[in-house]
Amino acid sequence: MKKLAFLLVLLIFTAGLANAGSIYRTKYDYQADVKIFACDYDYQADLIVYVCDYDYQANGKDYIWFFCKYDYQANAKVYFTDYDYQADLKVYFCKYDYQAKWNKGSKFVGMFR
Repeated sequence: MKKLAFLLVLLIFTAGLANAGSIYRTKYDYQADVKIFACDYDYQADLIVYVCDYDYQANGKDYIWFFCKYDYQANAKVYFTDYDYQADLKVYFCKYDYQAKWNKGSKFVGMFR
């Protein structure tokens, strides 16, 4: 019984330390952890993001996202702004997973950790 309780506590603790990957898009900015602006070009962005098809592909990676249907499934909640000056973070959505990364010189590296 003690072993089971210890494993349960360990699982809950490590789940809280997980990096973003599963993302939920909120309707209102006050519901979000991070406000995001989607850029037209990769050089404008702080983070280049690849959107994957399955949640296990995004586990532990800031730059690979899976959009969840429900907020309780997400590691982070985001709100997409209309203007770049309203955002905490600027992202660019790329076509291939190998392109996804934090841009050099970004002050937001590790924001989702």
